[in-house]
Amino acid sequence: MKNYPLSIQIWMVFALITLCISILLVFVLPLTLRDFFTKEIYETIESAQDLLINRIDRDYSEDDFSSDSFSEKKQIANIRTVNHFMIYGNNTIFITSPTISIDFLSEVREKIETQNASSQRYSGQINNRKMFYVISRGKIWDHDVYLVSYMWDSYRDDLVHTLFRRLVVVMTFILLLSWIPAIFLSRYLSKPLVALERRVKKLANHEWDESFQLDRKDEIGELGDSIEQLRNQLLKQDESQQSFLQHVSHELKTPVMVIRSYSQAIRDGIYPKGNLDCTLQVIDNESERLEKRIGNLLYLTKLDYLSLHNTSKEIFSLDELIKEVVERLRWRRNELDWFVKLEPIKIKGDIEQWIVVLENLLDNQIRYSDTKISVFLTKSIEDDKEKALLKMWNDGDPIEDKIMERLFDKFNKGYKGQFGLGLAIVYRIVTLHDSKIWAENEEDGVSFYVEIPLSENKD
Repeated sequence: MKNYPLSIQIWMVFALITLCISILLVFVLPLTLRDFFTKEIYETIESAQDLLINRIDRDYSEDDFSSDSFSEKKQIANIRTVNHFMIYGNNTIFITSPTISIDFLSEVREKIETQNASSQRYSGQINNRKMFYVISRGKIWDHDVYLVSYMWDSYRDDLVHTLFRRLVVVMTFILLLSWIPAIFLSRYLSKPLVALERRVKKLANHEWDESFQLDRKDEIGELGDSIEQLRNQLLKQDESQQSFLQHVSHELKTPVMVIRSYSQAIRDGIYPKGNLDCTLQVIDNESERLEKRIGNLLYLTKLDYLSLHNTSKEIFSLDELIKEVVERLRWRRNELDWFVKLEPIKIKGDIEQWIVVLENLLDNQIRYSDTKISVFLTKSIEDDKEKALLKMWNDGDPIEDKIMERLFDKFNKGYKGQFGLGLAIVYRIVTLHDSKIWAENEEDGVSFYVEIPLSENKD
């Protein structure tokens, strides 16, 4: 069945369920009704017996029933379609013409002799016909009598067969009337899924421009919203990838062109920088820049891989690591005034990645500061969670709003930027360590903040 369209599958399941229920009712209900009508027959017999005993004792005499020509016997016997006869002593009075055998009368007399209850239910076979009868002990005309009342099984069978036929007719109409709407219901349920399937095929074929919305609030609508969200993410990823390729090609093409042009000039005996050493120094500088850019690209790709895999982490002293990196980088601009205030804090993470974070952030501070750089490391508690806050401040010019919005995006360079990957790498590493980073323009400079949770850093 799984190879059929979804609408056919839904309809087949619905039809199969209704058909099974109908078949179950057709077979089970008659059995249930048979037991029910059997109880009803006995209750009808007992009720008719009560009416008959009271009526006979009140309205008729023993001589009336002894006469074979008594015309009201049949009328009395037809009370609720129940037949009766009475036994007292050795006498048997038939209220209607006897349709029972002598053997049955003998069986009844034997049961009377062993019956202890005032009324008892029985069943038997007479001429291959089933009979239900009740023997009740009572008092009529000052005699102790046994009233035997009976009904044939044909009455019960007629009721069951009549109800069975009506049930079959009703169930047939129900099936026909339910299966037709089920076809439209199955198509209604499968239609949005078919539309979703077509949309996913378009996404697989890189057809991402057309938006997709389902006017539904159920699970199918939620699935449609998820597909639309996926489309937007794919669209952004495609735009980011195209932008990435354009920036990479541009940034790598420039040093390659310089290297090739200078090497070609040397081959032709021309030295663009005046002499061979100065010209070769330009080639060496451009090669270094090219190597650094390629290294940053590879490292960013490595971080993308690490974001999908668990990496080994260790506990280390963040304040000591900051001191070490500051001492290595501060010589780049000896004229700057440094202020460093660090609380002793240990965190858990990849120490090599945090070195990259600190180097890139401090390199950014050194390039953009005018005269001062400050580095603070403090510990705080927020919402019962212990956190470390790293703040790096410089007194340089404020960051432009359009640059601030995309500060940590790849290839977003300021006016003194080199390749536009440094802060993107910082952001990726910080995110991998479940931390946060942001920048703020202040009255007298620019600050970078890194917030690191400490609750997960303790063993």
